[in-house]
Amino acid sequence: MEQSVQISGGGVRLEGDLAVPPQASGAVLFAHGSGSGRGSPRNRHVAKSLQARGFATLLLDLLTEDEEWIDERTAQLRFDIPLLAGRLVAAIDWLGRKGATESLPIGLFGASTGGGAALAAAARRPANVAAVVSRGGRPDLARPALPLVAAPTLLIVGSLDREVVRLNRQAMAQMHAETVLELVPGATHLFEEPGALDKVARLAGGWFAQWLGAGVVFSANGAK
Repeated sequence: MEQSVQISGGGVRLEGDLAVPPQASGAVLFAHGSGSGRGSPRNRHVAKSLQARGFATLLLDLLTEDEEWIDERTAQLRFDIPLLAGRLVAAIDWLGRKGATESLPIGLFGASTGGGAALAAAARRPANVAAVVSRGGRPDLARPALPLVAAPTLLIVGSLDREVVRLNRQAMAQMHAETVLELVPGATHLFEEPGALDKVARLAGGWFAQWLGAGVVFSANGAK
């Protein structure tokens, strides 16, 4: 079901993994967080849950291998929100052209710094992004773009991740789109506590089902 894809954006070629379940009702593009990529176990956990609900998912490396090498040593590119948002925009446009996903509404799921990049990309493609979910995100990094976001946005933060809770509350005050903040009780920034990531997946699935379509529940063998 999952296939490797390449997407051109900003003069580079980005590697991604696309999964499209039967009768998909929407497509969710993932924006990874600091020092992570399409192999992020947390994002893959959420992606599997969304696929089971009938959503296509695209997990994408927002940096090339050479850029990741640089970022591991400098930690600069992971905070370059205009760069990352530009590459997400290229992926949004690609999903709109690809046969398997061209007719599907698009949602963005951003984690950590990827939350800021997702909101900045949504502001640049208001007619193409139907919903945004941010997990432990840094929407404050997209501050100039926040009032321009049109997509309904769900901000999910661990209740014990107090500084990020504060930053998300501040960001909400600058947003005009429908925005909801959900705190996962007892969770820290990486949602490593038992059941915390499952709660994130349920919240994200419910949000995308509301704004991208009803969603389809599939059994293990793919039948409705």
